[in-house]
Amino acid sequence: MTTLSPTLELACDLIRRPSVTPVDEGCQELMMRRLAAAGFALEPMRIEEVDNFWARRGGDGPVLCFAGHTDVVPTGPLQSWQHQPFDALIDETGMLCGRGAADMKGSLASMIIAVERFVADHPKHKGAIAFLITSDEEGPAQHGTKAVVERLRARGERLDWCIVGEPSSTTLVGDMVKNGRRGSLGCTLTVRGKQGHVAYPHLARNPIHLAAPALAELAAEHWDNGNAYFPPTSFQVSNLNAGTGATNVIPGELKAVFNFRFSTESTVEGLQQRVAAILDKHGLDYRLDWALSGLPFLTQPGELLDGVAASIRTVTGRETTPSTSGGTSDGRFIATLGTQVVELGPVNATIHQIDERVLASDLDVLTEIYYQTLVNLLAC
Repeated sequence: MTTLSPTLELACDLIRRPSVTPVDEGCQELMMRRLAAAGFALEPMRIEEVDNFWARRGGDGPVLCFAGHTDVVPTGPLQSWQHQPFDALIDETGMLCGRGAADMKGSLASMIIAVERFVADHPKHKGAIAFLITSDEEGPAQHGTKAVVERLRARGERLDWCIVGEPSSTTLVGDMVKNGRRGSLGCTLTVRGKQGHVAYPHLARNPIHLAAPALAELAAEHWDNGNAYFPPTSFQVSNLNAGTGATNVIPGELKAVFNFRFSTESTVEGLQQRVAAILDKHGLDYRLDWALSGLPFLTQPGELLDGVAASIRTVTGRETTPSTSGGTSDGRFIATLGTQVVELGPVNATIHQIDERVLASDLDVLTEIYYQTLVNLLAC
Protein backbone atom coordinates (compact mmCIF):
# COMPACT_ATOMS: atom_id res chain seq x y z
CA MET A 1 0.00 0.00 0.00
CA THR A 2 1.37 3.42 -0.96
CA THR A 3 2.15 5.70 1.96
CA LEU A 4 0.48 9.07 1.64
CA SER A 5 2.30 12.32 2.27
CA PRO A 6 1.27 14.30 5.37
CA THR A 7 -0.61 16.74 3.15
CA LEU A 8 -2.59 14.02 1.41
CA GLU A 9 -3.36 12.24 4.69
CA LEU A 10 -4.83 15.42 6.10
CA ALA A 11 -6.66 16.29 2.88
CA CYS A 12 -8.32 12.85 2.86
CA ASP A 13 -9.28 13.21 6.52
CA LEU A 14 -10.94 16.55 5.79
CA ILE A 15 -12.71 15.37 2.62
CA ARG A 16 -14.20 12.38 4.47
CA ARG A 17 -16.09 14.79 6.71
CA PRO A 18 -19.30 15.66 4.78
CA SER A 19 -19.28 19.37 5.60
CA VAL A 20 -21.97 20.58 3.22
CA THR A 21 -22.47 24.29 3.85
CA PRO A 22 -22.86 25.57 6.51
CA VAL A 23 -22.08 22.37 8.43
CA ASP A 24 -18.44 21.94 9.48
CA GLU A 25 -18.53 18.27 10.60
CA GLY A 26 -15.44 18.58 12.82
CA CYS A 27 -13.06 19.88 10.16
CA GLN A 28 -12.20 22.96 12.17
CA GLU A 29 -11.72 21.00 15.38
CA LEU A 30 -9.17 18.84 13.55
CA MET A 31 -7.36 21.89 12.21
CA MET A 32 -7.38 23.65 15.58
CA ARG A 33 -5.89 20.63 17.37
CA ARG A 34 -2.95 20.66 15.00
CA LEU A 35 -2.49 24.41 15.23
CA ALA A 36 -2.62 24.30 19.03
CA ALA A 37 0.19 21.73 18.97
CA ALA A 38 2.19 24.19 16.83
CA GLY A 39 1.81 26.95 19.41
CA PHE A 40 -1.18 28.87 18.06
CA ALA A 41 -3.63 30.70 20.30
CA LEU A 42 -7.10 29.63 19.23
CA GLU A 43 -10.33 31.59 19.19
CA PRO A 44 -13.41 29.67 17.99
CA MET A 45 -16.15 32.03 16.81
CA ARG A 46 -19.53 30.41 16.30
CA ILE A 47 -21.78 33.10 14.85
CA GLU A 48 -25.44 32.12 14.44
CA GLU A 49 -25.27 28.65 12.83
CA VAL A 50 -21.77 29.10 11.41
CA ASP A 51 -18.51 27.75 12.82
CA ASN A 52 -15.45 29.94 12.38
CA PHE A 53 -12.11 30.26 14.06
CA TRP A 54 -9.24 32.72 14.33
CA ALA A 55 -5.79 31.42 15.28
CA ARG A 56 -2.57 33.34 15.76
CA ARG A 57 1.05 32.55 16.56
CA GLY A 58 3.86 35.05 16.99
CA GLY A 59 4.47 38.54 18.24
CA ASP A 60 4.79 42.02 16.84
CA GLY A 61 5.55 42.66 13.20
CA PRO A 62 3.87 41.77 9.94
CA VAL A 63 1.02 39.25 10.05
CA LEU A 64 0.58 36.64 7.32
CA CYS A 65 -2.90 35.14 7.43
CA PHE A 66 -4.06 31.95 5.74
CA ALA A 67 -7.78 32.06 5.01
CA GLY A 68 -10.22 29.47 3.75
CA HIS A 69 -13.42 27.53 4.25
CA THR A 70 -14.27 24.05 5.43
CA ASP A 71 -17.75 23.96 3.89
CA VAL A 72 -18.39 22.45 0.49
CA VAL A 73 -21.23 22.66 -2.01
CA PRO A 74 -23.86 19.87 -2.17
CA THR A 75 -22.83 16.73 -4.03
CA GLY A 76 -25.61 16.54 -6.58
CA PRO A 77 -26.95 13.07 -7.49
CA LEU A 78 -24.76 10.45 -5.80
CA GLN A 79 -25.37 7.91 -8.56
CA SER A 80 -23.62 10.24 -11.00
CA TRP A 81 -20.30 10.10 -9.15
CA GLN A 82 -17.67 7.63 -10.30
CA HIS A 83 -16.50 7.39 -6.68
CA GLN A 84 -18.58 8.40 -3.69
CA PRO A 85 -17.98 12.11 -2.98
CA PHE A 86 -16.77 11.70 0.60
CA ASP A 87 -14.67 8.55 0.15
CA ALA A 88 -11.53 10.62 -0.58
CA LEU A 89 -9.58 8.14 -2.67
CA ILE A 90 -6.71 8.48 -5.11
CA ASP A 91 -7.56 6.80 -8.40
CA GLU A 92 -5.31 4.97 -10.84
CA THR A 93 -4.46 8.23 -12.63
CA GLY A 94 -3.16 9.87 -9.45
CA MET A 95 -6.19 12.10 -8.92
CA LEU A 96 -7.50 12.77 -5.43
CA CYS A 97 -11.27 12.44 -5.88
CA GLY A 98 -13.94 13.86 -3.61
CA ARG A 99 -16.08 16.85 -2.83
CA GLY A 100 -13.77 19.60 -1.64
CA ALA A 101 -10.57 18.12 -3.09
CA ALA A 102 -10.06 21.30 -5.11
CA ASP A 103 -12.43 23.69 -3.35
CA MET A 104 -10.85 23.85 -0.87
CA LYS A 105 -9.88 21.13 1.58
CA GLY A 106 -6.75 20.35 -0.42
CA SER A 107 -5.57 23.92 0.16
CA LEU A 108 -6.42 23.74 3.87
CA ALA A 109 -4.32 20.62 4.25
CA SER A 110 -1.42 22.24 2.39
CA MET A 111 -1.63 25.32 4.60
CA ILE A 112 -1.56 23.33 7.85
CA ILE A 113 1.35 21.10 6.81
CA ALA A 114 3.36 24.05 5.46
CA VAL A 115 2.85 26.03 8.66
CA GLU A 116 3.69 23.07 10.91
CA ARG A 117 6.93 22.57 9.05
CA PHE A 118 7.80 26.27 8.98
CA VAL A 119 7.21 26.68 12.71
CA ALA A 120 9.40 23.65 13.42
CA ASP A 121 12.16 25.05 11.19
CA HIS A 122 11.77 28.68 12.31
CA PRO A 123 10.33 28.70 15.84
CA LYS A 124 11.36 32.33 16.35
CA HIS A 125 10.09 33.63 13.03
CA LYS A 126 9.37 37.29 12.39
CA GLY A 127 5.92 38.73 12.93
CA ALA A 128 2.94 36.42 13.23
CA ILE A 129 1.08 33.69 11.35
CA ALA A 130 -2.71 33.59 11.52
CA PHE A 131 -5.59 31.48 10.27
CA LEU A 132 -9.11 32.73 9.49
CA ILE A 133 -11.34 29.76 8.71
CA THR A 134 -15.11 29.67 8.13
CA SER A 135 -17.85 27.20 7.21
CA ASP A 136 -19.97 29.81 5.42
CA GLU A 137 -18.20 30.62 2.16
CA GLU A 138 -20.34 28.46 -0.12
CA GLY A 139 -23.56 29.69 1.51
CA PRO A 140 -24.95 33.16 2.27
CA ALA A 141 -21.52 34.32 3.53
CA GLN A 142 -23.07 36.53 6.20
CA HIS A 143 -21.96 34.88 9.44
CA GLY A 144 -18.58 33.64 8.30
CA THR A 145 -15.54 35.61 7.18
CA LYS A 146 -17.55 38.81 6.84
CA ALA A 147 -18.63 38.68 10.50
CA VAL A 148 -15.22 37.59 11.77
CA VAL A 149 -13.55 40.46 9.90
CA GLU A 150 -15.88 42.93 11.62
CA ARG A 151 -14.81 41.56 15.01
CA LEU A 152 -11.15 41.78 14.06
CA ARG A 153 -11.67 45.33 12.79
CA ALA A 154 -13.41 46.39 16.01
CA ARG A 155 -10.45 45.35 18.13
CA GLY A 156 -7.80 46.69 15.76
CA GLU A 157 -6.36 43.31 14.75
CA ARG A 158 -3.51 43.63 12.28
CA LEU A 159 -3.53 41.70 8.99
CA ASP A 160 -0.80 42.71 6.57
CA TRP A 161 -0.91 39.83 4.09
CA CYS A 162 -3.48 37.14 3.39
CA ILE A 163 -3.33 34.02 1.24
CA VAL A 164 -6.78 32.63 0.45
CA GLY A 165 -6.69 28.99 -0.61
CA GLU A 166 -9.26 29.26 -3.39
CA PRO A 167 -8.41 27.09 -6.43
CA SER A 168 -6.77 29.73 -8.60
CA SER A 169 -4.70 27.59 -10.98
CA THR A 170 -5.92 26.80 -14.49
CA THR A 171 -3.70 24.02 -15.89
CA LEU A 172 -0.67 23.67 -13.60
CA VAL A 173 -0.56 24.48 -9.91
CA GLY A 174 0.66 28.03 -9.46
CA ASP A 175 0.24 29.08 -13.09
CA MET A 176 -2.25 31.74 -12.00
CA VAL A 177 -2.98 33.60 -8.79
CA LYS A 178 -5.83 35.98 -8.12
CA ASN A 179 -4.66 39.38 -6.98
CA GLY A 180 -8.15 40.87 -6.98
CA ARG A 181 -11.77 40.26 -7.84
CA ARG A 182 -14.51 42.20 -9.49
CA GLY A 183 -17.36 43.56 -7.40
CA SER A 184 -20.76 41.89 -7.53
CA LEU A 185 -23.92 44.00 -7.50
CA GLY A 186 -27.25 42.25 -7.96
CA CYS A 187 -30.74 43.63 -8.39
CA THR A 188 -34.36 42.54 -8.72
CA LEU A 189 -36.27 44.87 -11.02
CA THR A 190 -40.05 44.91 -10.72
CA VAL A 191 -41.92 46.55 -13.58
CA ARG A 192 -45.60 47.21 -12.94
CA GLY A 193 -48.20 47.17 -15.70
CA LYS A 194 -51.92 46.47 -15.70
CA GLN A 195 -53.41 43.00 -15.98
CA GLY A 196 -56.00 42.40 -18.66
CA HIS A 197 -57.31 40.17 -21.42
CA VAL A 198 -55.01 39.58 -24.38
CA ALA A 199 -57.92 40.36 -26.71
CA TYR A 200 -58.29 43.83 -25.21
CA PRO A 201 -54.72 45.16 -24.97
CA HIS A 202 -55.99 48.78 -25.00
CA LEU A 203 -57.48 48.12 -21.55
CA ALA A 204 -54.22 46.79 -20.11
CA ARG A 205 -50.52 47.64 -19.95
CA ASN A 206 -48.21 44.74 -20.71
CA PRO A 207 -45.10 45.02 -18.49
CA ILE A 208 -43.21 42.59 -20.73
CA HIS A 209 -43.64 44.87 -23.74
CA LEU A 210 -42.89 47.94 -21.64
CA ALA A 211 -39.71 46.52 -20.08
CA ALA A 212 -38.22 44.86 -23.17
CA PRO A 213 -36.72 48.02 -24.75
CA ALA A 214 -35.25 49.12 -21.43
CA LEU A 215 -33.70 45.70 -20.76
CA ALA A 216 -32.28 45.68 -24.29
CA GLU A 217 -30.71 49.07 -23.68
CA LEU A 218 -29.26 47.96 -20.34
CA ALA A 219 -27.79 44.87 -22.01
CA ALA A 220 -26.23 46.97 -24.77
CA GLU A 221 -24.87 49.68 -22.48
CA HIS A 222 -21.09 50.14 -22.27
CA TRP A 223 -20.49 50.59 -18.56
CA ASP A 224 -16.73 51.20 -18.52
CA ASN A 225 -13.51 50.20 -20.29
CA GLY A 226 -11.97 48.32 -17.38
CA ASN A 227 -8.28 48.95 -16.76
CA ALA A 228 -4.93 47.20 -16.69
CA TYR A 229 -6.14 44.88 -13.92
CA PHE A 230 -9.86 44.45 -14.61
CA PRO A 231 -11.95 43.67 -17.70
CA PRO A 232 -14.86 46.00 -18.49
CA THR A 233 -17.86 45.84 -16.20
CA SER A 234 -20.46 43.33 -17.37
CA PHE A 235 -24.26 43.28 -17.07
CA GLN A 236 -26.24 40.04 -17.26
CA VAL A 237 -29.92 39.24 -16.81
CA SER A 238 -30.15 35.91 -14.99
CA ASN A 239 -33.91 35.55 -14.55
CA LEU A 240 -37.04 36.93 -16.16
CA ASN A 241 -40.50 36.14 -14.85
CA ALA A 242 -44.02 37.31 -15.69
CA GLY A 243 -47.43 35.84 -16.38
CA THR A 244 -50.27 34.16 -14.54
CA GLY A 245 -49.93 30.77 -16.18
CA ALA A 246 -52.90 31.45 -18.45
CA THR A 247 -52.35 32.06 -22.16
CA ASN A 248 -55.06 34.69 -22.47
CA VAL A 249 -54.03 37.04 -19.65
CA ILE A 250 -51.71 40.04 -19.93
CA PRO A 251 -49.69 39.98 -16.70
CA GLY A 252 -49.70 42.89 -14.32
CA GLU A 253 -46.08 42.61 -13.28
CA LEU A 254 -42.66 41.54 -14.54
CA LYS A 255 -39.62 40.70 -12.45
CA ALA A 256 -36.09 40.69 -13.86
CA VAL A 257 -33.02 39.66 -11.90
CA PHE A 258 -29.71 41.03 -13.12
CA ASN A 259 -26.12 41.31 -11.94
CA PHE A 260 -23.14 43.56 -12.47
CA ARG A 261 -19.61 42.23 -12.17
CA PHE A 262 -17.86 45.56 -11.95
CA SER A 263 -14.35 46.88 -12.03
CA THR A 264 -12.74 49.61 -9.99
CA GLU A 265 -13.64 51.96 -12.85
CA SER A 266 -17.28 51.92 -11.73
CA THR A 267 -18.94 52.58 -8.38
CA VAL A 268 -22.06 51.09 -6.83
CA GLU A 269 -23.74 54.49 -6.75
CA GLY A 270 -22.79 55.25 -10.34
CA LEU A 271 -24.19 51.97 -11.65
CA GLN A 272 -27.40 52.39 -9.68
CA GLN A 273 -27.90 55.93 -11.00
CA ARG A 274 -27.28 54.91 -14.60
CA VAL A 275 -29.77 52.02 -14.37
CA ALA A 276 -32.43 54.30 -12.91
CA ALA A 277 -31.81 56.89 -15.64
CA ILE A 278 -32.37 54.30 -18.39
CA LEU A 279 -35.55 52.99 -16.76
CA ASP A 280 -36.84 56.54 -16.27
CA LYS A 281 -36.14 57.34 -19.92
CA HIS A 282 -38.50 54.52 -20.90
CA GLY A 283 -41.24 55.84 -18.59
CA LEU A 284 -41.55 52.64 -16.56
CA ASP A 285 -43.39 52.21 -13.27
CA TYR A 286 -40.73 50.19 -11.45
CA ARG A 287 -38.98 49.25 -8.24
CA LEU A 288 -35.31 48.31 -7.80
CA ASP A 289 -34.15 46.08 -4.95
CA TRP A 290 -30.34 46.12 -4.87
CA ALA A 291 -28.03 43.60 -3.19
CA LEU A 292 -24.29 44.24 -2.95
CA SER A 293 -22.33 41.00 -2.57
CA GLY A 294 -18.91 42.61 -2.55
CA LEU A 295 -16.81 45.51 -3.71
CA PRO A 296 -13.91 45.02 -6.11
CA PHE A 297 -10.48 44.70 -4.57
CA LEU A 298 -6.98 44.71 -5.96
CA THR A 299 -3.56 43.81 -4.58
CA GLN A 300 -0.94 45.55 -6.66
CA PRO A 301 2.63 44.23 -6.99
CA GLY A 302 4.31 44.43 -3.58
CA GLU A 303 5.59 42.26 -0.78
CA LEU A 304 2.87 39.62 -0.86
CA LEU A 305 2.42 39.25 -4.60
CA ASP A 306 6.17 39.35 -5.15
CA GLY A 307 6.76 36.84 -2.36
CA VAL A 308 4.17 34.42 -3.73
CA ALA A 309 5.49 34.76 -7.30
CA ALA A 310 9.04 34.11 -6.12
CA SER A 311 7.89 31.00 -4.22
CA ILE A 312 6.09 29.61 -7.27
CA ARG A 313 9.20 30.26 -9.35
CA THR A 314 11.45 28.53 -6.80
CA VAL A 315 9.24 25.46 -6.42
CA THR A 316 7.94 24.98 -9.97
CA GLY A 317 10.29 26.98 -12.19
CA ARG A 318 7.38 28.79 -13.79
CA GLU A 319 6.18 32.38 -13.76
CA THR A 320 2.71 32.97 -12.38
CA THR A 321 0.08 35.20 -13.96
CA PRO A 322 -1.86 37.56 -11.67
CA SER A 323 -5.54 37.74 -12.60
CA THR A 324 -8.80 39.27 -11.37
CA SER A 325 -11.04 36.90 -13.36
CA GLY A 326 -13.72 34.66 -11.95
CA GLY A 327 -16.38 35.15 -9.30
CA THR A 328 -16.10 36.51 -5.79
CA SER A 329 -14.34 35.08 -2.75
CA ASP A 330 -14.03 35.84 0.95
CA GLY A 331 -10.96 37.85 0.01
CA ARG A 332 -13.37 40.73 -0.63
CA PHE A 333 -14.11 40.97 3.09
CA ILE A 334 -10.51 40.64 4.24
CA ALA A 335 -9.33 43.30 1.79
CA THR A 336 -11.49 45.89 3.59
CA LEU A 337 -8.95 45.77 6.45
CA GLY A 338 -6.33 47.22 4.11
CA THR A 339 -4.80 43.77 3.76
CA GLN A 340 -2.86 42.65 0.69
CA VAL A 341 -4.80 39.59 -0.52
CA VAL A 342 -3.74 36.88 -2.96
CA GLU A 343 -5.67 33.72 -3.82
CA LEU A 344 -3.47 30.70 -4.45
CA GLY A 345 -4.70 27.15 -4.70
CA PRO A 346 -4.88 24.06 -6.94
CA VAL A 347 -6.32 23.67 -10.43
CA ASN A 348 -9.97 24.77 -10.58
CA ALA A 349 -11.15 22.66 -13.54
CA THR A 350 -13.63 20.52 -11.56
CA ILE A 351 -14.80 22.76 -8.71
CA HIS A 352 -18.50 22.35 -7.83
CA GLN A 353 -18.79 19.56 -10.41
CA ILE A 354 -19.70 15.90 -10.18
CA ASP A 355 -16.44 13.94 -9.70
CA GLU A 356 -14.50 16.90 -8.29
CA ARG A 357 -10.83 15.99 -8.24
CA VAL A 358 -7.32 17.37 -8.17
CA LEU A 359 -3.95 15.85 -9.02
CA ALA A 360 -2.77 14.47 -5.70
CA SER A 361 0.85 15.45 -6.28
CA ASP A 362 -0.27 19.05 -6.86
CA LEU A 363 -1.18 19.35 -3.20
CA ASP A 364 2.38 18.49 -2.19
CA VAL A 365 3.61 21.13 -4.65
CA LEU A 366 1.15 23.62 -3.15
CA THR A 367 2.46 22.81 0.32
CA GLU A 368 5.99 23.63 -0.83
CA ILE A 369 4.81 26.93 -2.34
CA TYR A 370 3.07 27.93 0.90
CA TYR A 371 6.16 26.93 2.89
CA GLN A 372 8.48 28.91 0.65
CA THR A 373 6.19 31.94 0.90
CA LEU A 374 6.44 31.76 4.69
CA VAL A 375 10.22 31.63 4.35
CA ASN A 376 10.24 34.59 1.97
CA LEU A 377 8.08 36.77 4.20
CA LEU A 378 8.68 35.69 7.80
CA ALA A 379 11.95 33.76 8.15
CA CYS A 380 14.56 35.52 10.28
